[in-house]
Amino acid sequence: MKTTTKYWGIVPAAGVGKRMQADRPKQYLSLNGVTVIEQSLMRLLQVQQLTAVIVAISKEDPYWSTLAISKNARIRTAAGGKERADSVLSALHSIADNAEDDDWVLVHDAARPCITQSDVENLINELQTHEVGGILGQASHDTLKSVNKDLAINETIDRSKIWRAFTPQMFRYGALKKALQDAAEKGWVVTDDASALELQGKQPKMIAGRADNLKITRPEDLALAQFYLEQQQ
Repeated sequence: MKTTTKYWGIVPAAGVGKRMQADRPKQYLSLNGVTVIEQSLMRLLQVQQLTAVIVAISKEDPYWSTLAISKNARIRTAAGGKERADSVLSALHSIADNAEDDDWVLVHDAARPCITQSDVENLINELQTHEVGGILGQASHDTLKSVNKDLAINETIDRSKIWRAFTPQMFRYGALKKALQDAAEKGWVVTDDASALELQGKQPKMIAGRADNLKITRPEDLALAQFYLEQQQ
């Protein structure tokens, strides 16, 4: 009989980060003395509830094996896929012999190095009895505009209902695997894990997190991430 629900971390890290215009994927750019992905993983490993963190890596990746953190006992690897959802699904399959359907999975972007231990632990505490799961995010404070293909403004959107979606995103192992498998089979495009659950008719919960949990996407984001890390220290 199972007595303890496990928590698993998954970090899809097979992307190439074309918008960074760099000589390597953005997760391997230098940030505060180490790489972006090392910053992200070090933060996750501070969370003692996580049994292991599975990193989905491209088969052609020449960088991962050079990192000291790749030898960490709590880190495992899985084959990365073409899209983010493919990498997450691959990581889920890689732990099929160890994970139970009602275990929790926390999926975190490799390029979100400013995540804090307190935010992850709060996410776990808030959702551990929730029937679906949920994600970290922030309510929008900007005025939002809807535009057409020519970038002409159509309307102003009610921002009181709009939240920015962050990671980690936390769902049950079995439910997340089924949602991603169904989306892949039906050709549905899912840009995050919550959207896969939403397509199943589920309603994940939004948990307020820190605004400095930024995703590095463009070159100027590196400097901002450096500033946030220094402020957190």
